[in-house]
Amino acid sequence: MARATLKSASKTSSASPPARLEQGAATADFRPLYRQVKDMLVARIADGTWTPDKAIPNEFELAADIGVSQGTVRKALDELANENLLVRYQGRGTFVASHDEARILFQFFKLAPDSGDKIFPESTILQVGQIAAPRATAQALALEPSAAVIRIRRLRSLAGRPAIVETILLPAARFAGLTDAPIPNNLYQLYAAKFGVRIGRAQERLKAVALTARDARDLGTAAQTPALMIDRIAYGLDGRAIEHRISICLTQDIHYLSDLK
Repeated sequence: MARATLKSASKTSSASPPARLEQGAATADFRPLYRQVKDMLVARIADGTWTPDKAIPNEFELAADIGVSQGTVRKALDELANENLLVRYQGRGTFVASHDEARILFQFFKLAPDSGDKIFPESTILQVGQIAAPRATAQALALEPSAAVIRIRRLRSLAGRPAIVETILLPAARFAGLTDAPIPNNLYQLYAAKFGVRIGRAQERLKAVALTARDARDLGTAAQTPALMIDRIAYGLDGRAIEHRISICLTQDIHYLSDLK
């Protein structure tokens, strides 16, 4: 028997009917049906069809809209909720998750004090400007060699103590105007609200390093002090690399916490 297939994943509008999964059509897509449905739903988040300020359609409506069973839709929604892209509120419905501090704290910020609960870091901007993309950044973000990138350097403190110095690199063409206003602590919320770019996942590489004289000065400690380097590539919901971030972290009183499931 032929498998169900995705007919179209384009944004729905009044001018065209919503994308549906047609039963019985030939396809080379061997993903489970709920995965195809999940990708359709992610596309609606990515293109702004669904926003955090109002509830998305319920399972029955989505099943009728897409042309699959409620069980298939439920499984897709469950995965999106587990990945923190959707959030369910009892009696209110299911909403697109916002990039608020609580979500970022547990999904994207993995450093925690050795004693006490995780807290969201405070940030002080040290430097903002535009440069030619370093080779590693151009490769990570799939940019042309020496393409223009915005570079943000900031100091992050936990409970008032300097703990992290970060260098954040973004494609200048995609984030034009980012530096025209004060840069907030919560960058991912800014990306979503001002530029329509939602971060869905990130890949991090960890390495032990010794502080350079510059990083040591910003962190208020001695050069060559042992530190942890976190090299992160953040990806949008469309799968494209959006941000290259290098965090240099003091670890005398904090640790990197990874919850493996």
